[in-house]
Amino acid sequence: MKEPKQKKPLNKYIRLTGVGLQMGLTIYLAAYFGKKLDLKYPNERNWFTMSFTVVGVFVALWSVINQVNKINK
Repeated sequence: MKEPKQKKPLNKYIRLTGVGLQMGLTIYLAAYFGKKLDLKYPNERNWFTMSFTVVGVFVALWSVINQVNKINK
């Protein structure tokens, strides 16, 4: 009877290949929802778009930092 093969852990670099896409998508979605709110509740300077985009950047960076910390453990 054969023993089941153990899965090899993914290479650290392979695990981080989607980071750019993940960051871009997070920031894009935040800006998109900010833009939708600015259309629904108009204001002078598009505050929703600006604030949601900044929050999206911080969320994306936080996510990347957490992923890198998990990989390095």
